[in-house]
Amino acid sequence: MLALAAPPALAQSSAVDELPLEDIQTFAEVFERIKRAYVDEVDDSTLLRNAMRGMLSELDPHSAYLDRREFQSLRESTEGEFGGIGIEVGLEEGRLTVITPIDDTPASRAGLQARDVILEIDGNPTERLSLQESVTLMRGEPGSQIRLSILRSGQEEALDVTLTREIIRTESVRSEMLEPGYGYLRVSQFQSRSGEQVNNAIRRMERDGPLQGLVLDLRNNPGGVLQAAVAVADAFLQSGLVVYTEGRLPDTQMRFSASRETAAPDVPLVVLINGGSASAAEIVAGALQDQRRGVIMGTESFGKGSVQQVMPLGNGEGLKLTTALYYTPNGRSIQAMGIEPDVRVVRGRLEVTESSRQLREADLEGHLRSRSEPRAMTQEMTERLREDYQLGEALNLLKALNVLERR
Repeated sequence: MLALAAPPALAQSSAVDELPLEDIQTFAEVFERIKRAYVDEVDDSTLLRNAMRGMLSELDPHSAYLDRREFQSLRESTEGEFGGIGIEVGLEEGRLTVITPIDDTPASRAGLQARDVILEIDGNPTERLSLQESVTLMRGEPGSQIRLSILRSGQEEALDVTLTREIIRTESVRSEMLEPGYGYLRVSQFQSRSGEQVNNAIRRMERDGPLQGLVLDLRNNPGGVLQAAVAVADAFLQSGLVVYTEGRLPDTQMRFSASRETAAPDVPLVVLINGGSASAAEIVAGALQDQRRGVIMGTESFGKGSVQQVMPLGNGEGLKLTTALYYTPNGRSIQAMGIEPDVRVVRGRLEVTESSRQLREADLEGHLRSRSEPRAMTQEMTERLREDYQLGEALNLLKALNVLERR
């Protein structure tokens, strides 16, 4: 989760006097020996920046020192448009790992999956690169090509994938009707306008009548802006705490609550999550779960419960620093734990054999239609629900909840 911020106020204590003199002397000695004896000549500026990178990279997988190009690249991504392949990555056990591909991007169309390990980028082994260096390598001019070597769980040999970079834009919300009365709302990432887009989508789906159920799909959602997550949760909650954050500095102690204006306060709700649901997606799922507003379905989420601030430095470079942890309304920290679904459903495909299907009156050509016969789903939607087992089960659960409500 990223938030652009000014540097927090520095403590007024005599911190300089408390610095460990012996360690500073050791640092200076190491610096001098590298300058004098390393096989290649290295300038002072490079050594100092490498030291700052190491200082931050050892804190956690999400903190980093950003040079001018990296800082500009990060600003472009938070503003919603950049040249790349559309992928969220992180470090797991020191390996560059896919958190999630973003919908309708070169990465998602090429079939990249959460938990894929990226071994090489254009022949460069990623084990030698920092997280930010890897991200910078994967971005570039739209139309240029990039070659990735991927190791997938359960496969012994690496896969070579060539992708063409595109402009990655920020269309984060889409919606459609699964069948009459039952809507589908997909949030692929959390951007500044995601809350507004969710409210508009709900209003569009209600034009043909009240919703009997809604599927909120947060699978493979890598997160994004904290305030956007609060706004999306607020579309379904009329009151109560959504999330709170805790850090060392006063400006990291924040609490966010739902407002009374709610787009869908009573619509039965199923929320889909998986291992690619991270950060802000986990805020929404955790809030709806703790407030018993919806049923969480799918598999365990990623478990990124930390907040990063992006701090500009005076030289045009920047710092991405983890400054707080977030907590669900019931006080759960999701960091390295994730959200456990209420109903566990793994991804799969529903196979219906011909022998298991019996002929019915409605299958006969020219059969008389009942006056109350419901409008059939399109062939495309039927196939989609068969391909996406989790989505099909979410729709079935919404129908079951409506049956129980009527009794």
